[in-house]
Amino acid sequence: MDIAEFDAWASSLLDIPRFAKLDDSLNGIQVGRSGTPIRKMAFAVDACAESIRRARAAGAQALFVHHGLFWGKPAPVKGALRGRLSELLSADMALYACHLPLDAHPEVGNNAVLARMLGLCELEPFGEYHGVKIGFKGRLEPAISLDEAILRVLPAGDAPRSILPFGPRMVSKVAVVSGGAAFEALQAITEGVELYVTGEPSHSIYHESMEAGINFVAAGHYATEVHGVKAVAERAARELGIQTVFIEYPTGL
Repeated sequence: MDIAEFDAWASSLLDIPRFAKLDDSLNGIQVGRSGTPIRKMAFAVDACAESIRRARAAGAQALFVHHGLFWGKPAPVKGALRGRLSELLSADMALYACHLPLDAHPEVGNNAVLARMLGLCELEPFGEYHGVKIGFKGRLEPAISLDEAILRVLPAGDAPRSILPFGPRMVSKVAVVSGGAAFEALQAITEGVELYVTGEPSHSIYHESMEAGINFVAAGHYATEVHGVKAVAERAARELGIQTVFIEYPTGL
């Protein structure tokens, strides 16, 4: 399999063309490689230099990431970007990025996996961004405690970035939008959600949450956006027959 064949598979699976005018990320192939076959593909959240080096050390010919190198407008090839590109090119390693399509996908997306981890039922799309809903909301039957909900999102027992426990002690109506989506809490408030889970906190949302009586949990940007990458890796190994390796490099943020 070459990178063009992987692109055709991933573009179809993740419906990448639908987000072409919505996402600042250059989704798809960001860095190409020679035409030799891809036998192993690495998967990581971020296209940082360390992820690239670890992918190379693992013997991968391509790297799939959620956060790529190119966002919205041309960037000068200097500094960190130059270093990362140099690492990729010297390794003849392709880079493939998938941002919003990986948040929104109903099966392998970050938010779909988070919803399953929480045990939500009656799922509906939630969290409108540029006219597209990229998260999900649903119900917990029976209701569970806020502490139990946090443990389901962070099963290793890691501490969330922020907890604003201003809602009911037992929660049933839950919404999730991974990453930097603090302000989608306002949509959650409008829709009567009792617990809103995202990645990053915001000072501005504190008083809104308190006055509305909603629980707000910022579980971490990395921690909420690692799941889709892993799900795509599992799907690629199963459907494409390639070796995959996940590069774990958490930021703690």
